[in-house]
Amino acid sequence: MAQDTQTESRKLLGRLRDALAEDSAGQERLDKITSLIASSMGTEVCSIYLFRDDETLELCATEGLNPEAVHQTRLRVGEGLVGRVARASSVVNTDDAPNAKGFRYMPETGEEIFSSFCGVPVQRLGDNLGVLVVQSKEKRTFSLDEVYALEVVAMVLAEMTELGAFIGEGAAMSALHQQSEMFRGTSGQEGASEGHVWLHEPRVVVTNPVADDPEVELKRLNDAVEELRVGVDKMLDTAARGDKEQLDVLEAYRMFANSKGWMRRMEQDISRGLSAEAAVEMEQSAARSRMEQVTDAYLRERLHDLDDLSNRLLRILTGQGSETGAEMPSDPILIARNIGPGELLEYGRKLKGIVLEEGSVGSHAAIVARALAIPLVIHADKITTEALNGDHIMVDGDQGIVHLRPDDTVVTAFRDKIAMATQAQERYASIRDKDAESRDGQLVHLHMNAGLMADLPSLPTSGAEGVGLFRTELQFLIRNQMPKRTELAQLYGRVMDAAEGKRVVFRTLDIGSDKVLPYMAPQDEPNPALGWRAVRVALDKPGVMRMQLQALLRGAKGRPLTIMFPFIAQYEEYTAARAEVDKAMERERILGHPLPETLEVGAMLETPSLGFAPKKFYEEVDFLSIGGNDLKQFFFAADRENERVRRRYDTLNVSFLTFLEGIVNRCIDTGTPLSFCGEDAGRPIEAVCLAAMGLRHLSMRPASIGPVKSLLRRVDLSEVRRVIHQAREQGDQSVRPAVMEYLRNGN
Repeated sequence: MAQDTQTESRKLLGRLRDALAEDSAGQERLDKITSLIASSMGTEVCSIYLFRDDETLELCATEGLNPEAVHQTRLRVGEGLVGRVARASSVVNTDDAPNAKGFRYMPETGEEIFSSFCGVPVQRLGDNLGVLVVQSKEKRTFSLDEVYALEVVAMVLAEMTELGAFIGEGAAMSALHQQSEMFRGTSGQEGASEGHVWLHEPRVVVTNPVADDPEVELKRLNDAVEELRVGVDKMLDTAARGDKEQLDVLEAYRMFANSKGWMRRMEQDISRGLSAEAAVEMEQSAARSRMEQVTDAYLRERLHDLDDLSNRLLRILTGQGSETGAEMPSDPILIARNIGPGELLEYGRKLKGIVLEEGSVGSHAAIVARALAIPLVIHADKITTEALNGDHIMVDGDQGIVHLRPDDTVVTAFRDKIAMATQAQERYASIRDKDAESRDGQLVHLHMNAGLMADLPSLPTSGAEGVGLFRTELQFLIRNQMPKRTELAQLYGRVMDAAEGKRVVFRTLDIGSDKVLPYMAPQDEPNPALGWRAVRVALDKPGVMRMQLQALLRGAKGRPLTIMFPFIAQYEEYTAARAEVDKAMERERILGHPLPETLEVGAMLETPSLGFAPKKFYEEVDFLSIGGNDLKQFFFAADRENERVRRRYDTLNVSFLTFLEGIVNRCIDTGTPLSFCGEDAGRPIEAVCLAAMGLRHLSMRPASIGPVKSLLRRVDLSEVRRVIHQAREQGDQSVRPAVMEYLRNGN
């Protein structure tokens, strides 16, 4: 009986392929297909609903329902049985539709006389395109074989919809990948850019979903899977000495590549008439649908592994590798699900922008994007399935918004924004060599953040007085093994050469939390941001810290050296870290190596606890730098990766400013140099308020120095301080409204 079902399925797919091959309009094709399916399935009704927008399905073709309802009947996602199928991306199969949960009576369709209902999602790689429905008067539940046959047909419909086989009038039958789309994500790096899409992993296009000879397709599948297995085994051999996480991923690949269940399902799909490629993609779509429903992080990762493995198999079958022959546009905006720091650095500054479906504001990719000053938007859900190479795209890194194939109105407004930013930068260039001195004569020193050699050319052109933070972890993150001490010493030496005598603050290795080294086993921690990270790792694993300190001392070559330890939470951590510096200095002296002309050893204040450290700490530390990004999230107990809460807390909150003022006063009392480093230092309003509270050294990305300097030179800081204190005395939660009002009134 199963063989008969497979034969009937192949016959139906053959008829579908013939109907699709005919030179006819999209509506005519859809009408013919519904007739074919109803006839083959022995049902009175077959209907196809397609999405006209993200939330609305439209009846686009039917055999058996009232033809006048076509393009008139519309359902919201979740509305009626059809809407249920669309929302859950799963089958609804019932012998009593009128009494089934969620049933909605649509009088214009005439469907009230049909009892049985079976609806399956029309989807491609987890992207819902519509719903395929069959109905009959006979009260019966459709068999598993019948449901499976419908899913196979829906797969072919999805592929042909993707390829533009059903283009017609109206939104539901408009061509895919041609409409203007807006994606709202999260800002990973500020800035605005316009360009054309460059897909990091070009999508595989399946042009032959239906096949005539199952034996030929089975052989193609088996040959491709064997090649895949050999490839995975080679990767495992190469990574045999790698870290445990990488090995775990590859072992998961091997498990899936050898999965009999995975193979059996794909073989079944082929036996019903699908090509090998379509069979792989059908299983991949099913995996992606399951991924959407799964909340368990481990299971999601495993489904992610299966998705990646399916992509590899599809590339083997189709020959469509990552090199498609397409030429990268001159203004590429990179689109990817995610990307590693090494891969991103290979693209370098040629990128005009980056848009990711995944990632985080503290991820490796975000760190590199900031270092390269490339606008970045993360969490742009499903953009990889919508964007095509060469599509016109605009990225607003300030707002976390992406406009794909924008219409003329958006283009005009966006270009106006870019033009205004360009004009502003030209104005800022005129004050590049002037001091950031306020109207009341108070001097504020502006420094830049860096993490790559590529950043250093910005030092003279930005107007920065030095490098307030050089992130040393990037050189560790972009490699597959620990860098050598000599390599690091050479790098640190080149950084100091490029700075041409200006002060560079080298922050020691800041890893852990969301910055895990590829060659260091990750720690299974419930809250990594509050866990084993930064100086805690260094003190527990002092070998790496000693190696880096030696590299810094040797890279200085007798010049003044400034070292800063991250995430110091208590006095004892600083004294322990400082002792390691003293040991490294003594070792270098014994070896006869030149010692720095001067040595400053400071700490980053990123936890509220350090604000209340003993006075002796403030007297001993050579300097302090407030790490605003981490300090703010710990002060407000608001995870900066959590969109629900991170924007609720304002840097200009009275409580936070009062805390900062307390630190400023302690540093004045002990004569401890103090700076502020973080995104807020580069925002003009925030920078002015920080300076008014007594913070006279600010470190930010190079592009922010001009705007901050411009505003500082126009304000009276003593007046801003008065406005802040007045707002606090009035019981205001944030001083922002009062300061903005003061600035608007001509100051």
